[in-house]
Amino acid sequence: MTSLIPSALSAREPAVLVLEDGTRYTGRAYGARGETLGEVVFATGMTGYQETITDPSYAGQIVLQTAPHIGNTGVNDEDPESRRIWVAGYVVRDPSRMVSNWRANRSLDEALVEDGIVGISGIDTRAVTRRIRSSGSMRGGVFSGEAASLDAEEQLRRVREAPGMAGRNLSAEVSVTEVEVTPATAERIGNLAVLDLGVKKSTIDNLAARGFDVHVFPQSATIDEIRAIEPVAAFYSNGPGDPAASDQHVELLREVLSDGLPFFGICFGNQLLGRALGFGTYKLPFGHRGINQPVLDKTTGRVEITSQNHGFAVDAPLDAVIDSPNGFGRVEVSHIGLNDNVVEGLRALDIPAFSVQYHPEAASGPHDANYLFDRFRDMVIATQETKTNA
Repeated sequence: MTSLIPSALSAREPAVLVLEDGTRYTGRAYGARGETLGEVVFATGMTGYQETITDPSYAGQIVLQTAPHIGNTGVNDEDPESRRIWVAGYVVRDPSRMVSNWRANRSLDEALVEDGIVGISGIDTRAVTRRIRSSGSMRGGVFSGEAASLDAEEQLRRVREAPGMAGRNLSAEVSVTEVEVTPATAERIGNLAVLDLGVKKSTIDNLAARGFDVHVFPQSATIDEIRAIEPVAAFYSNGPGDPAASDQHVELLREVLSDGLPFFGICFGNQLLGRALGFGTYKLPFGHRGINQPVLDKTTGRVEITSQNHGFAVDAPLDAVIDSPNGFGRVEVSHIGLNDNVVEGLRALDIPAFSVQYHPEAASGPHDANYLFDRFRDMVIATQETKTNA
């Protein structure tokens, strides 16, 4: 049965998107009214917009959807990836005027209003995407309501004074403040320590389904707090910000690796494993955000279509096994992005640790890489058996 929910779209209230290079796009107010500033990025998924906007990795970013028609399936209470909408702002071309889905209980623009997310609709999102692809991600601002009538020079000044993403640590803004535990939903393996840098619900569900009692720690956790639960392994989640600004999390991970704990990292966790092993990171021109990114798994030779959301990458050689500069043995790049040869995964050969830059848990799809959770489970079990037989 189809649920038809009228949209709360405004009549024709003006709004403007301003980029730091001075480019302006005039459209209509969408979501909450007011002013918002952040890094403007584009996401190429045609589906899964609710999962996108509730992904904590998008904190500090104004997300532009390249798909022209957004909102037709509305919003429900089952699909959010976290406790709220995290995008700093939202840009769409043609928002649906009617919600048509039996699972929906409100419209997308109503959800944006509830969480105070300022957005804009009715602009040429192709033009904005092409500018970002040509010039790189840049700061921007969406102005609606009273803010829409601000002088153009004043709007541009506010955009240019906003903080950029490089050098920014946002983990504390998205992390839990106390430990949260999700029991295993399959045959139990043991306690898993998850450092919440912006973890998604689907990640926790996938880990619990592999037999882990998932202990989600605040990003401020210490090695002693992690050791206290006697974990069988550790995990670093996705999250927003610049990995070069997360020295505390890198030092913690080095202690985890030195303890011999099996480790798996996703997205931000991949970048932090790279730093812990001794590699650098760098900012991509406009990042990878969408659910259609091709990646080569060098272990299997398969090409996987993956979900991604990152603006930074690990700087490591693609075709060589090298020694970790920080003394953790041999390391190789395990996955490569086929669009631009970006490092999409790391594997340590002498310690039980690996990571991927993309999202194998992608709730809205694709699911090509979901087997990585099984690979992690198998690595943990093999490590346990080795210790038992030693």
